[in-house]
Amino acid sequence: MGQTRQTHTLGGGLTTRHVTMLSIAGVIGASLFVGSGVAIAQAGPAVLLSYLFAGLLVVFIMRMLAEMAVASPDSGSFSTYAEQAIGKWAGYTIGWLYWWFWVLVIPLEANIAAIILNTWIPTVPIWLFSLAIALALTGSNLLSVRNYGEFEFWLALSKVIAILAFIVIGALAIAGLFPHVEVSGVSRLWDHGGFMPNGFTAVLSAMLITMFSFMGAEIVTIAAAESATPEKHIMRATRSVIWRISIFYLCSIFVVVALIPWDTPGLKSVGSYRAVLELLQVPYAKAIMDFVILLSVTSCLNSALYTASRMLYSLSHRGDAPAIMGITNRKRTPWVAVLLSTGAAFLTVIVNIYAPARVFNFLIASSGAIALLVYLVIAVSQLRMRKRLELREGGLRFKMWLYPWLTCIVIAFICSVLVVMLFRPAQRVEVISTVVLSLGIICTVPVMSRWKRLVAWRKVWLQTSRQVR
Repeated sequence: MGQTRQTHTLGGGLTTRHVTMLSIAGVIGASLFVGSGVAIAQAGPAVLLSYLFAGLLVVFIMRMLAEMAVASPDSGSFSTYAEQAIGKWAGYTIGWLYWWFWVLVIPLEANIAAIILNTWIPTVPIWLFSLAIALALTGSNLLSVRNYGEFEFWLALSKVIAILAFIVIGALAIAGLFPHVEVSGVSRLWDHGGFMPNGFTAVLSAMLITMFSFMGAEIVTIAAAESATPEKHIMRATRSVIWRISIFYLCSIFVVVALIPWDTPGLKSVGSYRAVLELLQVPYAKAIMDFVILLSVTSCLNSALYTASRMLYSLSHRGDAPAIMGITNRKRTPWVAVLLSTGAAFLTVIVNIYAPARVFNFLIASSGAIALLVYLVIAVSQLRMRKRLELREGGLRFKMWLYPWLTCIVIAFICSVLVVMLFRPAQRVEVISTVVLSLGIICTVPVMSRWKRLVAWRKVWLQTSRQVR
């Protein structure tokens, strides 16, 4: 493959349009098209508040992260800042946890895409589709970061067009302008038990579901490090996150709850978007949504592989992972990190097949609270780094609002959500599993330190041996 060792730089091939589209579509996952039905069935029309609260949290977190990323762009993003602000153990732990989160996403998304393709071509087994998709995207990521950016650009653009088309169709239906359909107005917001039929507790429960829909917004700070002007891209993406969440989530979910009753049977299994299209008698609604979901999960899989490999590269670069994971090819792509991330993903598939069910369930549950831990680490890092960054020459070009009060409120809010999850049986296992995994990673810090010393001693011994000879 023509491997060469690059210790300080990656490809740097992402253009403005690549990073712009990555930032726009970074918060759009398959959970918006399908998973939102679960949240709606739980909270009713008041799910809009759930998305609003979760969206505000992401806006604040992105603002904090951007403050640090603009001052010091890095492919390790919040993991690097956690190491600088909190300690070596914090950057090490959150970096490996984040890598693990995206490694789990790879086989899950590949399986969803394979199931859809299998319904179109039943003669090809699901496992073969899953393997082919993962290998194709692995090959794309191995070539160059520009390949990833180009592929993701078109996938992201397709998602954006699909959502905007859905909103336009929904708006026409609400206004009574959609042909051959007797549905109009917004009475569904209150005529099935009120706006908040299951109370405010259900709104908070739904917020826990919706919160994980936004995971991926932070990828732009990782990708921007491989562009010519990372600071400009990060600031632009952060400023636009408000309207991105407003349009793609709040507007589209408003269309759903305004047109169909929240307690419609089968909403969870069918998905909110498809339920609306079928209500409006749109031809081939299932096929259309299958195609959109296929594009969405492919995009998510592509981003998962990219993000996992870059975090692994950053960990290696900082001495928190074996040096081999930082090797790049002639295109300055971390090919070892890409292959290891893909390999780890397929190991989880093997575990699912041959290991006891409780083992695989623990692995899946262990990623449940990682998003909240990432947000918490970002907030604590920003709280501790602000004064240090202000002392730099030129000061801060981008700042979090109402420092330190708003940052402290966000930290308290995240901690309270984790506590609430502990008292809810459905989420308790996720928090406990994530904590157990985190403690396990922390316990490997001394091992990694000894390994680094051993490598250093080996280098000294080799140099001494050459001098003696």
